[in-house]
Amino acid sequence: MNLILFEPTEVASPLPRSDPRAVHLLETLRMREGALFDAGIVNGPRGKARIVSVGPEWLTLEFALDVAPASSDPIDLIVGLPRPQSARRILHDASALGARRITFARTERSDPNYAESSLWSSGEWRRHLIDGAQQAFDTRIPEVVPSLPLNVAAAAVQGGLRIAFDNYEASAALPVLLRSQGVKGGSVTLAFGPERGWDAADREVLRTAGFALASLGRRVMRVETAIVSAVAVLRAEWAWD
Repeated sequence: MNLILFEPTEVASPLPRSDPRAVHLLETLRMREGALFDAGIVNGPRGKARIVSVGPEWLTLEFALDVAPASSDPIDLIVGLPRPQSARRILHDASALGARRITFARTERSDPNYAESSLWSSGEWRRHLIDGAQQAFDTRIPEVVPSLPLNVAAAAVQGGLRIAFDNYEASAALPVLLRSQGVKGGSVTLAFGPERGWDAADREVLRTAGFALASLGRRVMRVETAIVSAVAVLRAEWAWD
């Protein structure tokens, strides 16, 4: 953990020693009373926290959080609903990469049972977002929509550049498409198919909603790998103030 995050309701209460954050502080970092560490509030300010006392059951912490979070870069993702183990990696990595919003969309080839996973019903998904933000030394986590029909998710996009990735009907490679834009720096929505890819009806939905089909090259990637690759290329080619 490069930055240890807390929910707003946690900063006024002792931290249980069994909490993974306490274990990390005491056992991994070997901190003791008086030690300072980087801390922040989820979607809020960051700064320093100090270990005031270490008891048998609790840690008492003191916070000085005075660095306001920067505004999010306008990177939104639409992802064909994947199996839960893939979704966990996507949530972590998209958060670490600074995505503003992740919408998991039900497509023609999505397995509807994936939406019933305990990942979503238990709230586990939020933990993966927080882990990604902690890795990136940022307090912001993406907004997540766990399950929408693709046509609803695509129609909800308001303005900005829209790119969907497709191995079969792409009109251009992603870098070429980005470089063809006259003005850089606006919002971008990237859409990725489920593990079995888009079908013809999905492509029609995306084109109708103004998405251009692009590729990441001839190699076939897992969806989680494609997301990391695409956002890395976007950040290299695009620019935000």
